[in-house]
Amino acid sequence: MQKISVIGTGYVGLVTGACLAEFGNVVICVDNDFEKIEELKKGQIPIFEPELEDTIKKNVYSKRLFFSTDIKSSIVKSDVIFIAVSTPSLDDGTCDIKNVLQVAEDIGLHMNSYKVIINKSTVPMGTGERIKNIISDTLMRKNKKYLFDVVSNPEFLREGSAVYDFTHPDRIVLGFEKSMVREILKDIYKNIYVKGIPIIETNVETAEMIKYASNAFLAMKITFINEIAELCEKVGANVKDVALAMGKDPRIGPYFLKPGPGYGGSCFPKDTKALVKMGKDFDAPITLIEQTIIANEIQKQKVVKRIKNEIGLLEGKAITILGITFKANTDDLREAPSLAIIEQLVMEGANIKVYDPKGEKEGRQRFSYIDNKIKFCKDEFEALYDAAALVILTEWDQFKDMDLNKIKKCMSGNYFFDVRNLYERSKVEQKGFKYYGLGV
Repeated sequence: MQKISVIGTGYVGLVTGACLAEFGNVVICVDNDFEKIEELKKGQIPIFEPELEDTIKKNVYSKRLFFSTDIKSSIVKSDVIFIAVSTPSLDDGTCDIKNVLQVAEDIGLHMNSYKVIINKSTVPMGTGERIKNIISDTLMRKNKKYLFDVVSNPEFLREGSAVYDFTHPDRIVLGFEKSMVREILKDIYKNIYVKGIPIIETNVETAEMIKYASNAFLAMKITFINEIAELCEKVGANVKDVALAMGKDPRIGPYFLKPGPGYGGSCFPKDTKALVKMGKDFDAPITLIEQTIIANEIQKQKVVKRIKNEIGLLEGKAITILGITFKANTDDLREAPSLAIIEQLVMEGANIKVYDPKGEKEGRQRFSYIDNKIKFCKDEFEALYDAAALVILTEWDQFKDMDLNKIKKCMSGNYFFDVRNLYERSKVEQKGFKYYGLGV
């Protein structure tokens, strides 16, 4: 059993802390947001993530998981310290690591014995070395001599299945320098090691690079299939069949080959921009990802253009949007395609009616500047009442098999924009709708 602190209780930190406790470790989740920590102590979870609430409550009850704002005490009590703070993008795409570096200084200030510092935050290559130098410099100023090791352990969590992904990963990536750290890491991840899941051991810089390369490649796959979908429409091909056949090739694989309104979320937009910026800084341009970013922005515009082309003048038209989170099974609207699409529709004069199972709270905040043009509804059928058009932007399960007869009776118009290709064209058109998917 390891005594662990996880500094940062955002999406990654909270999932990491809860799952490490589930593995049998004693974990303190630390944050400087007093209100958030107090809510967590009361069992109030700040994000929606399947299985997370039950995992947290179970391990709090078992006295393996604790929450604190006292970073000094947490560092002193812990053998292992995970860094899981935010690393947002700056205007030029640079990854802002000031939070990570601040934690490194805090560790140096309060360190009282040998520690293993494991970075979970997504950071540019070379950040592990900067963490090490900051801790060393801080210890030197205090005239202290404690040994420590810095490890890069990037996360590969999908929002909507993060708890499962942490406990059943495809692989674990560990970047470290000294072989003595391996036994500590094996103890922390003992539940993973015994399952025979691949463990990639490498140096710190390579581990940092693996995270960026992985996310950028997945973003590129999404953008690729979106562009293939548009070509399919022009030549009479069906992108569903194209993607199915492509996915059967083991060199390609079936994942991330579903057309949609563009990628979003907390990782892909930020990480692709950061990778492009690093490529420019080191004179090693990542041109494929540069074009991926551009194409992803264009994809959102294409959705609006399609709606305008089919409906015509949007002034005063009621348009129903089903799903505003960037993907299903999350309440996250960070970089969601819906943000740009709804804004453009409102600029065209449309009146927007929205329903999302988990996105209303953040949606009201995000769209407060145009709230007179948006109505949030209690369910999909309230949102559909008297609407000229339906637009499905998020692939929530409850949107996949709706009663088409009931929808037809609710709506005043018959435009059905299925931006996630959840329905078969023929079945929708049989009910009297004008169906528009992507590449089908």
